[in-house]
Amino acid sequence: MLLNVSHIFKSFGEDGIIKDATFTVDEGSKVAIVGNNGTGKSTLLKIIVGDLPADSGEVTLKKDATMGYLAQYQEDSFGSSILDTVLSAREDLLSMEKRLSDMEMEMSNLDSKDAATFMESYHKLQHQFDLLGGYTFRSEAVGILKGLGFEGDDLNKSMNELSGGQKTRVSLGRLLASSPDLLLLDEPINHLDLNSIVWLEGYLSSYKGAVVIVAHDRYFLDKIVDHVVDLSYGRTSVYTGNYTAFSEQKALYQLTYERSYEKQQKEIEHQKAVIEKLQSFNREKSIKRAESRKKMLDKIDIMDAPDKDMPRMRLTLEVEKESGKDVLDFSHVTKSYDDKNIFTDLSFEVHKGDRIAILGDNGTGKTTILKCINGLTDFESGEIRFGANVTVGYYDQEQQGLTESNTIFSELHDAYPYLTETQVRNTLAAFMFTEDDVFKRISELSGGERGRVSLAKLMLSKSNLLILDEPTNHLDMDSKEMLEEALNEYDGTLLYVSHDRYFVNRTANMILELSNGHFTKYLGNYDDYIAKKEQLSAANVVPTQESVTDSNASAAKLDFKEQKRIEAEKRKLQNKISKIEEEIEKLEEKKAKIQDEFLKPENMTNSAKLNELTAEQNEIDSKLEDLYSQWEELSLS
Repeated sequence: MLLNVSHIFKSFGEDGIIKDATFTVDEGSKVAIVGNNGTGKSTLLKIIVGDLPADSGEVTLKKDATMGYLAQYQEDSFGSSILDTVLSAREDLLSMEKRLSDMEMEMSNLDSKDAATFMESYHKLQHQFDLLGGYTFRSEAVGILKGLGFEGDDLNKSMNELSGGQKTRVSLGRLLASSPDLLLLDEPINHLDLNSIVWLEGYLSSYKGAVVIVAHDRYFLDKIVDHVVDLSYGRTSVYTGNYTAFSEQKALYQLTYERSYEKQQKEIEHQKAVIEKLQSFNREKSIKRAESRKKMLDKIDIMDAPDKDMPRMRLTLEVEKESGKDVLDFSHVTKSYDDKNIFTDLSFEVHKGDRIAILGDNGTGKTTILKCINGLTDFESGEIRFGANVTVGYYDQEQQGLTESNTIFSELHDAYPYLTETQVRNTLAAFMFTEDDVFKRISELSGGERGRVSLAKLMLSKSNLLILDEPTNHLDMDSKEMLEEALNEYDGTLLYVSHDRYFVNRTANMILELSNGHFTKYLGNYDDYIAKKEQLSAANVVPTQESVTDSNASAAKLDFKEQKRIEAEKRKLQNKISKIEEEIEKLEEKKAKIQDEFLKPENMTNSAKLNELTAEQNEIDSKLEDLYSQWEELSLS
């Protein structure tokens, strides 16, 4: 065991943030700390490194182990240049390197009688320097910086010239170069582009030390971590596996916990009813039996109510009317800003049922395309045409469609004046705005709150084409999952830009990669896109619009057939799961009725009837156990 976090409690004022955090980190393990915004993830990291005191509890690090920490916000600059800053992480090697250099300068002035002793000391120091990686640490530092997006003349830039985001990248590079036994990283990819994120995934996956990460990029976590610590509601639960495994295990655990809680509550109510009935007989034996049952009831370890009662966003995306087959034709469009050309003669089509993600580096024009489609920016040439009966719902990542002076309530009511006050309030409650919260000004809202208001307006639009620009940017984990589920059940057409690879993986059936002003089309989700790119790279083929799609018609058909086969298998699996869930629900209802039968006065004294009900209940329990096992197996497959 490398790190032990034991029963940490932390409050700010009267608000308890961390109520009981307990977990361990083994050597070489990769651990994610997850939880919604405000659950204390960053606070917990600060407590572990000693930047914040805990109200109670203990953090223990293995003796002689080293620890490195990357905070979300960097305040200090180290060294005069980017490269010097990273190299300064190994002061031990720099000091040894200087000593070796000084000794080499002294060699020419040695007396013969002192040479043997001197050279022995030199070779010992040289051997130690080599063992500690002294001859490779400079090239490794350069490699780390290159992976983080710095190269060439960038390495000699002064730290004073850098933006806050660049300083964070350098601080990350310095931390990685120091190679501590335990890395603590708070949102390490906030200022990285996709290539740097992919590089960091590979680096951390093969890192010999242990890593504890707080990050909102679920795909990033999927690639790295082997354990997840869930800090929901101030308490910790530890799960084995990556983020996807955690998500599935947590869903199953919550379902099981809810069932167990309901079962215990029914048993408690049943025992209370029996005790009350026995006491009503007012006989000595009956009273003793009632007291005996009461003692047993008092010994029950009462389960806490499930967290399902905590507020969560509820989002349902419906279509008021269906569109035609052809939804959008983006034809030969050219767009420039001032003298800078963004894209030239760009074309693509959107058909009914498409779920298209537009990917590409920053600055390639992805958001500009969405703005052109929505008439928010002009373009020089080309044509953008919508198909028959197409209605558009647009989610703007900057939420410029919101009126700053409006209250949340008036923002919705102005957009949809036909809604009653109750309907507006009910809608806002579904997005976790209740009571006086609905009268907050838009200008006072956080990014996450503004995002929820925009999603509420999007839901009310009932559009059959949704155009979304970075829809998950300000959402917490729960809200992202709610949005993904809503989009997967949505019957309309979807076109969006997103850097959230997990979101793309769950919601896209086609990817348009924008590079050098042109699109390359890939069928499938993000995993399919990466696999296809790797396949083309291995075959030394440069991907083009034609090479990935139309000219290789047989491959495209094969991809399409494979996609349809996979979708059919998924539907088949989901149907099986749905049928099992229906059977479980019916049996649970039947079981509840049997519980009611147990409580009927005429049955409580009828031993034959009680035996019959018990046998029936045991049979149902056996069937339920089998069905839950089947559900678990299918849900995790």
